[in-house]
Amino acid sequence: MKVKVELFGAARDFGDQNLLELDVEQQSTIKDIRNKIIQYIEEKFNGNENYKKIVNSSAFCSEKNNIVSDNYKITNNEKIGIIPPIGGG
Repeated sequence: MKVKVELFGAARDFGDQNLLELDVEQQSTIKDIRNKIIQYIEEKFNGNENYKKIVNSSAFCSEKNNIVSDNYKITNNEKIGIIPPIGGG
C-alpha cells in the first residue's frame, strides 16, 4: 500500500517536494515507516548518520494532527507527518 510522509523541519532535506511516498505492507506501523525511511536514507544518502538520527528521534503525526506512537497502524493512502526535534538556544 502507499503512504505519504510529509517532511517537516530538518526532515525536508530527505526529499525534493517535502514529501516521501513509500510502499509498505498492509498492517504496517509507524515503526515500519521509520525503518523504511532509514532504508531510503541508506540508499539515497549513503547512510548519512545525521539523517538517521533525525528519523530515530522524530515524532510522527496522523492526518488528524495527533502525535502517534510507533505501534500506530497505517491505513492505505494515509498521510503521515515526520516531526523532528527542534533545537534552540
